[in-house]
Amino acid sequence: MKPAKKNKTKAISRVPQSREDAVFAIGRIGTLNREIARHKALADEAVRLAGEKLERDTADAMAELAEHQRGLQVWCEANRLALTNDGKVKFHDFGTGQIRWKARPPSVTIRGVETVIEACKKLGFTAFFRVKEEVNKEAMLADPDKARLVSGVTIRSAGEDFIIEPAEIDAPNVMQVRG
Repeated sequence: MKPAKKNKTKAISRVPQSREDAVFAIGRIGTLNREIARHKALADEAVRLAGEKLERDTADAMAELAEHQRGLQVWCEANRLALTNDGKVKFHDFGTGQIRWKARPPSVTIRGVETVIEACKKLGFTAFFRVKEEVNKEAMLADPDKARLVSGVTIRSAGEDFIIEPAEIDAPNVMQVRG
């Protein structure tokens, strides 16, 4: 028999004991939020700079890579029958790597839905229609007393959130530049 799992909850260590403590806690929350935002902004800037450096460092390699890819595709298309055993396979192994031709799956694009629906009706293509029934939850929320009469329907309160909004002074956006 397995031993019963113990539920351990972490003690709340910072509970204000007075109004003054609550005022301090809200101010400290604001200070911590700003400190976290400052660190996040510094990290975001470091990521941006690393991305720009990566772009600069790999630009020549990316251009050469694109040229090799285009050139290889042109050569393989010109020699496709020989490479694919007269079209019996869709790949070729060169030893250093493999190329393959992959057919994209078919897709349907519809422009002017109403026009397409009318054309299908006129042609009698009923197989191209889908009928979908679904419950209108918005209507149930608009008339909850009637909706509660339906078996299987429960209308609950959205609940309540506790929100802390430390006071902040709007200041112009200042950017720090470090060398």
